[in-house]
Amino acid sequence: MPLPQDIRPAFQNIQDTLVRAEEPWTEQSPTSKMKVLWVSPDSSTWAVMIHWKKGHVARAHKHLGGAHVYIVSGKLQVRDETLNAGDYIYEPSGVLHDATTALEDTVYTFICDGSVLYFDDNNFTGYTNWETIAKLRDRGAMAKAAE
Repeated sequence: MPLPQDIRPAFQNIQDTLVRAEEPWTEQSPTSKMKVLWVSPDSSTWAVMIHWKKGHVARAHKHLGGAHVYIVSGKLQVRDETLNAGDYIYEPSGVLHDATTALEDTVYTFICDGSVLYFDDNNFTGYTNWETIAKLRDRGAMAKAAE
């Protein structure tokens, strides 16, 4: 029996986001690189794969939106917990972190519903949000095109 109305979305022909395995990683530092998977200006949500070399330390930070973390390989020290390959953690908005450390070379998926603020003992030192992630994605695309 046919449906009484056309329920296809108006944007039916828009391409879904597809990031192939061979897409390059964008280096952020000698011990950190990132692959941007998805950015949504509408919801301020962003998804990335992060690769940290053993010993990498992410400075203290605060989540201004919930975050999903899935450890693909390696091991992270997050507050009082050690996260291993296959572990998942959800961090609600407002979570405050001391430094996070890669105990091994580690790859993890990070999906964030807002901004992350970074700070030291004295000052606010920076932030990451959907716009900074989109710029990182665009920088990676430009580098790939230049090759």
